[in-house]
Amino acid sequence: MFKDFREFAMRGNVVDMAVGIIIGAAFGGIVNSMVSDVIMPPIGLLLGRVDFSNLFVVLKSGATPGPYASLSQAKQAGATLLSYGLFVNTLINFLIVAMAVFFLVRAVNKLKRPAEAAKAAPTKICPFCRSAIPLAATRCAHCTSQLDADAH
Repeated sequence: MFKDFREFAMRGNVVDMAVGIIIGAAFGGIVNSMVSDVIMPPIGLLLGRVDFSNLFVVLKSGATPGPYASLSQAKQAGATLLSYGLFVNTLINFLIVAMAVFFLVRAVNKLKRPAEAAKAAPTKICPFCRSAIPLAATRCAHCTSQLDADAH
């Protein structure tokens, strides 16, 4: 049973997936930092010194009545909150990750296209067995019929 599990775990796809998940988690941390530390401060400054991660609406006051100066203070008081600023940050994180994945997949697809085009050599149909054969073939690989060299 251990041997079967080891064979399963060492397959190329499983190892590739594990590496992808680890790199994805690290990439997520980088994106979170970029959004909260690089992108949001200038946007908040342009909008009048707004800290998006600190935007919230109090739905119900906690043990200590509001107003609350910060999100952490409201949470500490036990208030019921709608933290829409955190949602905005998370949404921007998602959009950045989605764009990065889109550009990565697009680049990989562009790299695959020339290889696929090279594989797809021009073909013609064998007049005897109707199989696709290379355009330059003089004998059919399927039925071994002699083909007219001039007929392309």
